[in-house]
Amino acid sequence: MSFELPKLDYAFDALEPHIDARTMEIHHDKHHAGYTNKLNAAISGTDLEGKTIENILINLDLSNGAVRNNGGGYYNHSLFWKIMSPNGGGKPSGELEEAINKSFGSFEAFKDAFSSAAAGQFGSGWAWLCVREGGELEVCGTPNQDNPLMPNVGCSGTPILGLDVWEHAYYLNYQNKRPDYIAAFFNVIDWNEVSKRFAQNK
Repeated sequence: MSFELPKLDYAFDALEPHIDARTMEIHHDKHHAGYTNKLNAAISGTDLEGKTIENILINLDLSNGAVRNNGGGYYNHSLFWKIMSPNGGGKPSGELEEAINKSFGSFEAFKDAFSSAAAGQFGSGWAWLCVREGGELEVCGTPNQDNPLMPNVGCSGTPILGLDVWEHAYYLNYQNKRPDYIAAFFNVIDWNEVSKRFAQNK
């Protein structure tokens, strides 16, 4: 069974002015579609065929570049679309708010840590908010299409929030001003979705 490109829950222009429609269209229909097709080609006829993407990544042989890059790209973008919403922004509440306060001291401190991880990622990569068993939260960054599900990539846990800082994610609108893109991202975060993922994985 091959992986399919997930459909967006909103129109390409729904996240404007924070993320423009043209970027969304290219990002989803070209980049994510490319990762999906190349992942399917990489696992075709192997013992990875038929496994979930999470199972593939948790048990990944990091020397398998095709699966590492395209499996990561498939998973990362599938998460990315889901944790954004036209009705996003604001702050988390409930259990997630309590966990953020416990792990970082305050929402503003978390926001600073996450923004720093995103801005400080050299070249292409991602910033993550991860949850570990017991509900502890961690912010970290990974290069390229690596993510915390993969073994030995420098941070661990289940990603519940991720920000793509590859230039294809923001360059049409923000050019080299990555910090402006990072700040805009907080206006489209769907904290209800992030909270649901926190509850499922704590």
